[in-house]
Parts: sequence; C-alpha cells; structure tokens
Amino acid sequence: MRRALWAIAALAAAGAAHAAGNARLLRRPGGPESIVDGRVSVLVPLRDEAGRAGPCLRALLAQTGVADLEILVLDDRSTDGTAALVRAIAGADPRVRLLAGTDPPPGWLGKPHACHQLAAQATGHVLVFTDADVVFAPHAVAAAVALLRSSGLGLVSPYPRQVTETTAERIVQPLLQWSWLTFLPLRAAERSPRASLAAANGQFLAIRREVYWAAGGHDPGAVLDDVELVRAVKRSGGSGVVVDGTALASCRMYTCWDEVRDGYSKSLWAAFGSPAGAAATAGILGALYVVPAAAALCGSPAGLAGYAAGVAGRVIAARATGGRAWPDALAHPLSVAALGWLTLRSFRLGSRGELRWKGRPVR
Repeated sequence: MRRALWAIAALAAAGAAHAAGNARLLRRPGGPESIVDGRVSVLVPLRDEAGRAGPCLRALLAQTGVADLEILVLDDRSTDGTAALVRAIAGADPRVRLLAGTDPPPGWLGKPHACHQLAAQATGHVLVFTDADVVFAPHAVAAAVALLRSSGLGLVSPYPRQVTETTAERIVQPLLQWSWLTFLPLRAAERSPRASLAAANGQFLAIRREVYWAAGGHDPGAVLDDVELVRAVKRSGGSGVVVDGTALASCRMYTCWDEVRDGYSKSLWAAFGSPAGAAATAGILGALYVVPAAAALCGSPAGLAGYAAGVAGRVIAARATGGRAWPDALAHPLSVAALGWLTLRSFRLGSRGELRWKGRPVR
C-alpha cells in the first residue's frame, strides 16, 4: 500500500508539472493595441437572459480595434423580455441586428440550433461566438481575432476568467481550467486530429468563417457544442485550441449550488463517451486526488505528498487563469469527489429522460 501511495503521489506531481509547462506554453492574446481589419461577426444566442445579458451587450458595443464589427443577437424564443432588453441597449446602433430564433427541429438541441442560425446570417470573415454571461474587455474581440490570424490556427477559444463567489462555485468551477491544463498537451492538441485532444469554451470562441462551414458547423445534437465543434474542425483538416482569455473576458456561469448542480448534470454524461468511460475517469481521479488525502489524514507521508501535489496543480491552474488559489486549492479532493457525484447524477437523470435545460430536453 505504501508503494502504491508513493506511485500515486508521483503521478499527481507529474500532473502538476505538466500544468506548469502548459501554463508557460499557453498562447496569450495581445493587449489594448490590437487592431484588425475586415468584418468580424460576434454571435450571441440568448434564451431567457433578460437578467444577465445587459453587461455582455454593453461590453460588446464598447469594443475597440475592429474596423468593421457586426453584432448578431438571436432571441431564442425567450419569454422574459430578452428581446426588449436588447433593443433598449442597442438602440439604433447599426452594428447590431436582433434575430428571431425558431424552435429547434427534430435532432437539434437548442444552443447548437441557435448558433447555426446566427452563423447562417453572419457576413464576417471571422465568427466570434459568446454567451450572455460573458463580460468583455474593450480590446477582447480585436485581440482574439489578431491571435487567430497570427497563430495560423482555424479556431481559438480564449478561456475567460471564471468568477466564483459561493462555496459551491469555488469547489466545482475551478476544475474546468485545471483539467485541461493538467491533462491536455496544448501544443500537440493544436493540430492533432485526435478527438481526445480537443478543448474549448463556448463562452468565447473565434473561428474563421471558411473553417466553420468546412467542419459542417455546430453538431445538431451536441450537448458539449464547443468541444464537438473543435473535433469537427480537426476532422475536416483544421486546427484549434484553447488559449488564455484571462485579460480579455470574465464569466460567472452559475451563482448558487442549484445552478451548479443542474448545469453540470445536464452535460457531464456527454463528457466521457460512455458510462464505462465516466466510471474509469472518476476512478482514476479519485485514486490520484481523493485517496492520498484520506491516507494523509491517517498519517501517511506518501498520502501527504500526493495531496500536496494535487493542491500544487490547482494553485498553478488558478494562477495561470486568473482564479483564486487560496484557500480553494486546499479543497481539491472535495472538488474531485463532487465531480464524481455530479457525473453519477448526470447519468442517472439521463437514463430516466429527466435532463432538461431552459425548458428543453437535452437527452
């Protein structure tokens, strides 16, 4: 048992070292001096977002460095006055077009269908997809497009700084950026065609127009529409990767435990390929990051070393992505355990046909 714990500690330390290497390799956009020519289309799907979309839309209207900016907003059958909010904020600004969405046809989920409708109406050379809960720095769009062009990639996804305030958010949300920094080899992922080497965040994603349509656009039935879009780009011969968006945008996805629970439950079943894949992943993560903490509580030096390595990896990820390092990283075993429970809940609800999001079924 002692040898096994030391082996686990070594693997956890290797994960932290890999995260540190990725933090150095992470592509970072330019600053406020970024300027791009040509038309850029920012695409914003909204469904019942009257309470959240205001800061996003105001930030988009304040963008600098883009010679020709088109902002397309799709009201996806909202019932809470979202369209009225958009009109009030945009006024007569000619850069903004408000589109009326249609219900998704059979085989389509809501968000992919909304994104598809927006892309079909866009006229820009670059398409920038975003969500209602993202707030942009004034140079964000220009910097993302400039990086897309200078890197030669077909797609870049600037990962926004994740804002977490409640205990539930601080326990679960940091696992997003920690996971890809720890396990995804960024430079290999940029151009590898392997589906397993795909990561993106639909909160902020810039893609060349021709690359988007060559990949077939959004997958109609994709719950993880952002990751599936990167995979489609790779299958079509394109390239793409997640990049640092800490200085470009911020996002608070959820505000309480109920939102965290339901938000992750709707999608985790699709994250691991199969129940067996999910069980294997949960088992490996538990062995690497929960077992050492339990052993450390029993006085095991190897367990303490493994726990410390896991905490170090979380600190590295937080510092690289603008997150809160202390004391949140100390709860890393609890975070991993919570992820395992949420994954189990996702599969259980999915098997019963009870997964819904914003009034629509997702499975």
